[in-house]
Amino acid sequence: MMLTITREQARRFILSRQGLLGQYRFVGKEGAYQYVRQAGCIQYDPVDVCGKNAELTLLSRVKGFSAEMLSDLLYRDRRLVDYVDKELSIWPSEDWPYFAGYRERSRAHGADFEGMQNLREQAIAYIREHGPVSSDTLPIDGDVFWHSSMHWSGNWSGPSKAARSVLEQLYTEGVLLIHHKAGTRKFYDLSEKYLSPALLSAPNPCADEQALLRWRVRRRVGAVGLLWNRRSDAWLGLQADNDQRGAAIDALEADGEIAAVKVDGLRLPLYMLTEDTPRLMDVLNDEIDKRARLEFLAPLDPMLWDRKLIEAIWDYAYSWEIYTPAEKRKYGYYVLPMLWGDALIGRIEATRKNGTLVVKNIWFEDGVRPTKRLASAIDGAIRRLASFNNCKEIERRGE
Repeated sequence: MMLTITREQARRFILSRQGLLGQYRFVGKEGAYQYVRQAGCIQYDPVDVCGKNAELTLLSRVKGFSAEMLSDLLYRDRRLVDYVDKELSIWPSEDWPYFAGYRERSRAHGADFEGMQNLREQAIAYIREHGPVSSDTLPIDGDVFWHSSMHWSGNWSGPSKAARSVLEQLYTEGVLLIHHKAGTRKFYDLSEKYLSPALLSAPNPCADEQALLRWRVRRRVGAVGLLWNRRSDAWLGLQADNDQRGAAIDALEADGEIAAVKVDGLRLPLYMLTEDTPRLMDVLNDEIDKRARLEFLAPLDPMLWDRKLIEAIWDYAYSWEIYTPAEKRKYGYYVLPMLWGDALIGRIEATRKNGTLVVKNIWFEDGVRPTKRLASAIDGAIRRLASFNNCKEIERRGE
């Protein structure tokens, strides 16, 4: 029989799974890696107002986190890679074999474009001799009429700089990986220099596309903690329709890899990883660490991937207004949800300017009382955000 839990228990389970409730479970660079490994992937977005999305995701969970830790894991240790998954994402290098099919499709896609093979050979030869390049430093001129195979690129088709096109093509094929970034500019180098031959040649662990979809659905359920089978951004990048996703969920449940849970007030069941059952039992028995932390959540935080689910469980409506015209925004350009204990209590807009963290505004949800204890917790979180951004001063406006 399906277990029934309250919305409060659902909140605490998700937060405990996410490492956002009680004492920090993830610490330092190793903790940052372990969280990405648990989530499967975290989204990368280049916008940097008070930290990039991936960095803010880790800052809220990892004690002592710094941007250098993520950079090291990506570009020095090579334990993480930038690659496609849920849009452009960051995920563990050990998962490289699972995306073999995607790379194969990309190679087939590139072969359809006249002249691409010649561009590939030129680019690989140059990089092999000279090392990492960006689209500005690769000496290949001209334009090509090219359609990106990256599903997050908006399926743009038309004239494109030949250097940029061939680098992106080789990147999606897995021949190149991102060597480092300078701001938003990507520099590429040969994957064979940084990933082991065993990893590069490892077969796809999934026998077919259905098995791969089950693996990816399972990973997304684990990334959120509790997730329902309805259309949402939590499933972006799976390239599966509702029926295919539903079949994958049914198969995972039949195999005992995920389990359905009923939450009071919600019509649809939610799914969790079966391996998380002990954590749910601890929540139900009131045996988890519930000490409140004040954290600012990233706009594309895994916990927020399904905004309708967040609204159903927390009664908290969040919209990332970065692409909303200024005159139509309810809050601001880059606003972060505020988490206090197991409650989403408001949101904050902050930006970095000339070594100062400027807190432009703080909004509280209806019914939230800004007590001295809460104010102190917010102050501490603001100081952590300022320190992360190397800001010596804090300016607070509009509260």
